[in-house]
Amino acid sequence: MSNPGTSAKIRVILPYHLRTLAKLDASAGGEAALDVSVPVTMKAVLDAIEDKYPTLRGTIRDYGTGQRRPFLRFFVCEQDWSHEPVDKALPEAVASGREPLLVIGAIAGG
Repeated sequence: MSNPGTSAKIRVILPYHLRTLAKLDASAGGEAALDVSVPVTMKAVLDAIEDKYPTLRGTIRDYGTGQRRPFLRFFVCEQDWSHEPVDKALPEAVASGREPLLVIGAIAGG
């Protein structure tokens, strides 16, 4: 893994409504490439998303509390990371860019 103070290239796949707000190129397949400060944590990823795509500020996490919005989920290496601490280091597969971090719009209803 890289040294603290450096950055890593990671991949994030966003749901359609957030891709539209961010004006992501359709040819990218909903995937955003981001430079994220090391260590790569969920907080660092969310900070990088909001820096690169200012229109997404407040859409993934609440402005005031910084908490994840209720109808969004985070998946890392096929595991739900929605309730993991935001300062927990993401797995090497994501931190190295081999695997994407997925932001998924939760499905509600009955």
